[in-house]
Amino acid sequence: MSATTTLPELERTAPVRHRPALSYELFPARSDVSFERLQETIAHLEATGPDYVSVTSRARHGNLARVIEVTEHVLAETSLRPLVHLTSIGSTRAQLTTIIHALLDRGVRGILALRGDQPEGHRLEDDEVPFARPLIELIRDIERERTATLAGGRVSIGVAAYPLRHPESPTTSHDTEVLVAKEKAGADFAITQVFFEPSVYCGLLARAEEAGIRMPIVPGLVPATNPRRLERLAAISGVEAPRELLHQLEIASDEVERRRIGVRFTVDLARRVLDAGAPGLHLYTFNSHADALDVLDHLDLDRWSATPQGDAR
Repeated sequence: MSATTTLPELERTAPVRHRPALSYELFPARSDVSFERLQETIAHLEATGPDYVSVTSRARHGNLARVIEVTEHVLAETSLRPLVHLTSIGSTRAQLTTIIHALLDRGVRGILALRGDQPEGHRLEDDEVPFARPLIELIRDIERERTATLAGGRVSIGVAAYPLRHPESPTTSHDTEVLVAKEKAGADFAITQVFFEPSVYCGLLARAEEAGIRMPIVPGLVPATNPRRLERLAAISGVEAPRELLHQLEIASDEVERRRIGVRFTVDLARRVLDAGAPGLHLYTFNSHADALDVLDHLDLDRWSATPQGDAR
C-alpha cells in the first residue's frame, strides 16, 4: 500500500516546500504606540509564510525588555519562529548565560550570535565575551546542559557574514577566516550585511567555498526605496548604494515613482543572487512591511528550487 494512502494526514499538513528560504528583520518597538504598529507589520509579513523573523537588539542589551516583548508576541500570537539577535560586546559570560536561558525558557530556538558594534575607546572588562565565536560556544554549552528540556533538539545559531570587508578587518581573507571559525564553533548558517551588487555576494560565496565553508549564506537585502534610509545605512555600515540609484530616487517625480524605482532595483538584485545559488532571502524591513511586500509581489520565489548552496557554486 502506498505512503499516500496510509498516511493521508501528512500529505495535508506537511506539503513539500520548493521555494527558497524567506525571512525578515524587525526592530523592537520603542513605545506602546509603535508596538501596536509593529504588531500590524508582523501580521502582514506572517501572511507571506516566512521561515522566521529576526528580532534585533542593542549592544549591552539596553532594550532587552522590548526584545522580549516582541519575541513573546511572535511566539504566542503568530505561527512565526523568532531568531533573536544576541550581542556579546559589553556583556559578561554570566549576563549572556542568563539571557540565553531566559530565551530558551520562552521557547526561542533560534539565535543570531553577534559581537555587536564596539563603542569607540571600549576596553574589555573581566569575563566579557569579546567576539561572536565564544558566544556561539557558550550557546552550545548551554544547549548541551539542557538537552533533555529541549527534547533532544538543537538551537539554530546564525551569524553575520560580510560580502564587503568588515570596517575593522584588514582584508576580506581575514573576514573569511572569522567566518570559518564561527562555523567550526557551531554556527548553522550566516546572513550577510547589506550589499547592492550581485558580484559582491558571488565573491563571498567563492571565498567561502574555497575555505571549505558548508553552511548556507543567506543574502541580506534592503528594499532600496528610501534615499534617506540608504544614506543612514551607509553612515552606519560603510556600504553605499550605487550613485545612479540614489540619483534616480532623488529626481523621482513622486513617492509612487520612487517606490517603483527602488522595488525594481531590489527585485533585480534578488533575482540575480537567487540565480547564482543563494539559498534564500533575508529582507531588512525597518519595520515597514509595504516595501518588503512590494518586492515579493514582483518575485516568483517558487521558480527557484532550494538547491543546496554547495552544489550551486
